[in-house]
Amino acid sequence: MKRKTLIEKQLKRKTNRELVKTIIAAKKSKAWNKIAGMVSSPRKKYLSINLKDLNKESKEGEKIVIPGKVLSEGELNKKVKIIALNFSEKAREKIIKAGGEAINMLNEIKSNPDAKEIRVLRK
Repeated sequence: MKRKTLIEKQLKRKTNRELVKTIIAAKKSKAWNKIAGMVSSPRKKYLSINLKDLNKESKEGEKIVIPGKVLSEGELNKKVKIIALNFSEKAREKIIKAGGEAINMLNEIKSNPDAKEIRVLRK
């Protein structure tokens, strides 16, 4: 887990306002602090995952946090709640079509500050 001072240092380099708000909200909560460290890293270290891989990794009804982007290759046939920094448009459509939810990470941090019942996918 990264120290808060390192997260602050990396945060100064970020120019995306939504990402900055997400990191600030995540580092305020002890439960989300690990994710703040992941998304404050350089973008090339973010996780980009396709729906076919999510389908293999997830279980029905699960809440999954992706510290990166969800891409649309493959199909999702499970009802899961996916929380990520970004979604491709087609991925968002496929998730909703499968009965799941595609939620922005900042919104989830605000609504679930204790990070209850979530699972973080990593590389």
